[in-house]
Amino acid sequence: MSVIENSTLAIVGAGSVGTATAYAAMIRGSARHVRLYDVDAARVEAEVLDLAHGSQFTGASDIDGGADLKHVEGADVVVITAGAKQHPGQTRLDLAGTNVEILRSMLPKLLERAPEAVYLLVTNPCDVLTVAAQQISGLPSGRVFSSGTVLDTARLRWKLARRAGVAQSSVHAHIVGEHGDTEFPLWSAASIGVTPLLDWEREGARVFSADELDTLSDEVRHAAYQVIAGKGTTNYAIGLSATRIVEAILHDEHAILPVSSVLDGFLDISGVALSIPSVVSARGVQPVTTTPFSEHEAESLRSSAQALVEVQSSLGL
Repeated sequence: MSVIENSTLAIVGAGSVGTATAYAAMIRGSARHVRLYDVDAARVEAEVLDLAHGSQFTGASDIDGGADLKHVEGADVVVITAGAKQHPGQTRLDLAGTNVEILRSMLPKLLERAPEAVYLLVTNPCDVLTVAAQQISGLPSGRVFSSGTVLDTARLRWKLARRAGVAQSSVHAHIVGEHGDTEFPLWSAASIGVTPLLDWEREGARVFSADELDTLSDEVRHAAYQVIAGKGTTNYAIGLSATRIVEAILHDEHAILPVSSVLDGFLDISGVALSIPSVVSARGVQPVTTTPFSEHEAESLRSSAQALVEVQSSLGL
């Protein structure tokens, strides 16, 4: 497959995350056509109008949308942001039951309109919803996956880059596992340029210690809670993250991103969606099963999987 020409991106949900994704996609010129769908007609029409008023300044993208599913018709990528929102004090897994039921009702209708699309879930808990979406849709795991720990990884790289005094693009580190409380960094493979993280020096002194890295990973794990406590939601960064994934699909980039898809035997894990570095292209996603994990990291990934299995079992997944 090659770059998708005259591409259409459909975004389901005109809340803060859906509209941030549409805005980011327009600003970045991620798709030729951006479509926003929501059951709340007044809200989605107002959001589309607001975005359309600024479309002169966003390059080639055009924006349309509404409360009719015709706006999803023939989309190349469908980004699902609709669902109950995470409130202060709630974990992502607390949202599972409500959002799985929303997905059961919505996904078959979307498939009727966009049967060939790649489906990207952003709604939380995104790992559990990825499993549900694959079961509901019957799509191969490569065509229905979630944003996973792409944003968590960006948060980690931002922190490491500031501390190390380098550009974020020079930091090579990934958050893997659940997009939630059991996520963790792959420290064993992390580097700045080609220098192992713990060996990085600034003005002749080592920058990082093992204790400091533990603190940084804990800050990343709780970053969303901090933002939600202050402003009620996270939207800008996840909108940009989702848009980055969309671009990797529509531009057939074969980019490696830590998205979450249903694993099949990786480190003896099957039937659970977890984030590991994965190749993202026009075909969808393919986990990189040669990704090295230390023994401790492999056990942490299995623990992350077990936490999700328990939630899935309670939901009948």
